[in-house]
Amino acid sequence: MDHIPPWAGRPGRPVFASSYPRHNEDDLFAALDLGTNNCRLMVAAQTSGGFRVVDSYSRMVKLGEGLHHTGRLAETAMERTMDALRTCADRVGRRQLKDIRAVATEACRRAENGSVFLDRVRAETGFDIRIISGREEACLAVESCANLIHNPRFGPPRNRALLFDIGGGSTEIAWVRVDPFRQAQELIGYLSLPIGVITLSEQFGPGSSHDAGCYKEMVAYIRQSLQHFESVHRIGPEIRRRQTRFIGTSGTVTTLASLVLNLPRYARAAVDGSLLPSASARRAVRMLQKMGVHGIEKHPCIGPDRALFVLPGCAIFEAIHETWPIEDIIVADRGLRDGMVLRMIRKAGLPPRRYQRSPMLGPIPFQHSIQATGS
Repeated sequence: MDHIPPWAGRPGRPVFASSYPRHNEDDLFAALDLGTNNCRLMVAAQTSGGFRVVDSYSRMVKLGEGLHHTGRLAETAMERTMDALRTCADRVGRRQLKDIRAVATEACRRAENGSVFLDRVRAETGFDIRIISGREEACLAVESCANLIHNPRFGPPRNRALLFDIGGGSTEIAWVRVDPFRQAQELIGYLSLPIGVITLSEQFGPGSSHDAGCYKEMVAYIRQSLQHFESVHRIGPEIRRRQTRFIGTSGTVTTLASLVLNLPRYARAAVDGSLLPSASARRAVRMLQKMGVHGIEKHPCIGPDRALFVLPGCAIFEAIHETWPIEDIIVADRGLRDGMVLRMIRKAGLPPRRYQRSPMLGPIPFQHSIQATGS
């Protein structure tokens, strides 16, 4: 993995000593994830339990808006993203960091002007953002979820794990060999599918996912795209032998979990590390379809900014689950930032500690307010 230099500071802006009260043993690490839909920053301090989040920022920037049709990042999308990155630069400038990593994913991978845009980001904010491959994206997701893969709260040990991450511009599938005795895992296969909630929405047309027929077409289209991966890795037989844990780390699966939990507003502590029965997840999808656009916009766990992309995400989820019908989904509200922080801690040679982001919860109870309208 190539080294990314520490943040050089925002050009023309002095970097002041941090006023953040910290203990001598604190080591601060920053991770920036520039995705197709969101720009996310996390600053974390290592603790005896793993790491503690000191600062977190997330903004929907829709960097990949229009990319499916033009092959380029749009000017308006780049300006939105620059605004968010300037905010990130200001937040990072308040801290004394031991290390920082910044990565970009599918939008910058695919766009013909992606590298030019990142040159501008470096010049204006000081962030040296590296475009990572789909394989590294999958590896970081697996690393962030390692303690979920091995957690005994989810039943007897399994020798395989299937992880999916539904993003704005792509969907990552990771097929993982698990050694429960050594508490280790190894990526043995991955698929970076160039289909995410933004690209799928643009491909089929904005709002098309609210048409029942078009929604079914989305699911069928994605299922077809997964067949080669299944034929190569033969995941189905492992599932039938009950040897596979199923982990979802994306806004889609965390939204479904929050609906099943009937949360009055989204709460990471209630969602991350919970066990979502697949039947309940499918009923939550049916509920979203009944709600329609305006109902989804008003839902306190979703909101108007994300409303357009919820059902495309559900179509991707249903295609994955129909291909690999595992009964329960372990829900992870964590991702690339968490994986990057863990890598930085390891590289710094700090004492190895088990990562604990939030308490592990038991199975999510079925909420009777979610009515099934079909499988």
